[in-house]
Amino acid sequence: MKPSRLSVLICAITAFGVAACATDSAGRRQPMTDTQRGAIIGAATGAVVGGLASKNKKKGILIGAVGGGLAGTAVGAYMDKQKQDLDKVLTPERNAGAIQVDKLPGDIVRVTMTDQTAFDFDSAQIKPGFNSTMDKISDVVNRYGKTHLTVVGHTDNVGTEQYNQSLSQRRAQAVSQYFGSHGVIPERLAAEGRGESAPRASNATPEGRRLNRRVEVYIEPIVAES
Repeated sequence: MKPSRLSVLICAITAFGVAACATDSAGRRQPMTDTQRGAIIGAATGAVVGGLASKNKKKGILIGAVGGGLAGTAVGAYMDKQKQDLDKVLTPERNAGAIQVDKLPGDIVRVTMTDQTAFDFDSAQIKPGFNSTMDKISDVVNRYGKTHLTVVGHTDNVGTEQYNQSLSQRRAQAVSQYFGSHGVIPERLAAEGRGESAPRASNATPEGRRLNRRVEVYIEPIVAES
């Protein structure tokens, strides 16, 4: 494989931490930036995080609530189209760095929002100025009703672990409740806080802490039972 000018390679990923490296065009190791490290961690762990809540629900009840699940090749096409619609309606936010939309393994779509845009510092109340963005997301996920949404809150490591866990949970619940108040049925929603336990970058720098303060919405297909 020919390396690009800066080819980022995963060296190791464990449940307790991440060791990563990067090489330049000459094959020399280079330190990774927080953004590069965050992208790798997010892609590697996203599918694991996203599937937790819906798998803990009774699948038959969930399928019944949405009028039947997806099957076969329809799953991938359905989720690809949903991501395209999210990309389109969230173009201004994506260009401004307020929102990130990713396709993850397992046909999961992840929408990541930063605390700088969605929440004030140390607050779990969604900023009024962010309501229009939340409305756009709500509209799309309502049009693609055969999906389950797991809202996951994260913090940096500033403050106590207990407080960060509580703040992340309250932020996740605030986003989930917003979706619920805008037509998303309760069976499709779950919220959980991860506190500081799942950083996507190093907490040693301001940029890394900024990346870690986030709320992620994992949108996963509801698949028909075989």
